[in-house]
Amino acid sequence: MNEVLSQDEIDQLLTAISTGDIETTEVAQTTDQRKIKIYDFKRPDKFSKEQIRTVSIMHETFARLTTTSLSANLSRVVQVHVASVDQLTYEEFIRSIPNPTTLAIVNMDPLKGSAVLEIDPSITFTIIERLFGGKGEGTKIARDLSDIEQSVMEGIIVRILGNMREAWSQVIDLRPRLGQIETNPQFAGIVPPTEMVVLVTLETKVGEVEGMMNFCIPYLTIEPIISKLSAQYWYSSVRRGTTTENLNILRERLATVDIPVTAEIGKMDLTVRDVLGLAAGDIIRLTNARITDPMILKVGNKPKFFCRPGVVGNKMAIQISGKLEDIGKEEFEELAVEGEE
Repeated sequence: MNEVLSQDEIDQLLTAISTGDIETTEVAQTTDQRKIKIYDFKRPDKFSKEQIRTVSIMHETFARLTTTSLSANLSRVVQVHVASVDQLTYEEFIRSIPNPTTLAIVNMDPLKGSAVLEIDPSITFTIIERLFGGKGEGTKIARDLSDIEQSVMEGIIVRILGNMREAWSQVIDLRPRLGQIETNPQFAGIVPPTEMVVLVTLETKVGEVEGMMNFCIPYLTIEPIISKLSAQYWYSSVRRGTTTENLNILRERLATVDIPVTAEIGKMDLTVRDVLGLAAGDIIRLTNARITDPMILKVGNKPKFFCRPGVVGNKMAIQISGKLEDIGKEEFEELAVEGEE
C-alpha cells in the first residue's frame, strides 16, 4: 500500500527542490520484473519436478530400509537419508566424485541399461574396518580396494540392492544385480558423457563417520517407466494395495518358506494310563489304516493329498496318488467310517 504524504512533508519536499537539495532530473526508473528462466540447450531437463519428487519419495523408503539393514550388519548405529535429487549430465556426476572411490555398476533388470551406486571412501573403509572387527572410527584412506575388501563390499552392496528392489516395488518389479565394482570413475562409462541422469544423494553416517552415497540412474534406463513416476500413479498404486508386481514378489517370497509336510498312516485315541503302560512289542491298532487304504498327506496341519509309502534308494518316501479336494467331504467321511469298521 502506498504511503500518503502529509501537508508538512509536501512543503518540505517543495522547499528541498527549490533550494537544489533534490535534482528534479532524478526520475525513478521502472524495471521489468518478469521472471526469466535460463535454459541451457546443452543439458535439457528430462525429468519434471513431479517425477523428481516421486524419485525422492521412493528413495526415502530405500534410505529407511538401508538404515535398518546396515545397522544390523555392522552392530553400529547407521543413519541414511536423502539429501537431494538432481538431474545433471553424466560427465558432471563423474567429475563430482573422488578418485579412487567405490563404484558399483548395477544391472537394472528388467530395465535396459545400468546404473551406478557410488559409496564414499570414508564410508567404505569404515564398513570394512567394522566388519573386520575394528571400531570403525574411520580414517582418511585414498587407495584401491584389495581383493578381500572388494569381496566384503560386494556382500554389503548386494544387501543394499535388495532394499532398492523393495523401495521400487510400487512402480516396477525391479531386480537390481551387481555387475562389477570399479574404483576409477573414468572406467564406469555406462552412458555418453552428455547423457542426462538423475542423481540421488544420500547422506550416510556410520557411528561418527559421515559421508555420501550416490545413486546415478541414466534417463535412457528409466525412460520406459517415466510415465509411472507421477504422484497420481504412485498414490493410486498405494491405494490399490496389491499390484501385479507386488503379487509376483509375494509369490517369490512365499516359494522359499519352509512348511512341514506329514504323511499320516492312521490315528487312534489312547488314555494316559494306556500310554504310560506301553512297552516294547506292544501292538497299537490304528483306525483308518487298512493296507489297501491310501495315506493322508498333510501340508502344515491341513490334509491335502492321498499318498502311498515307498522307498527311494535308502530313504523312505511317499508317492502322491491324488488330491484330497477331488472327493467330496461326505465321501471322505465314508472312508474314515469304513476304516474304523
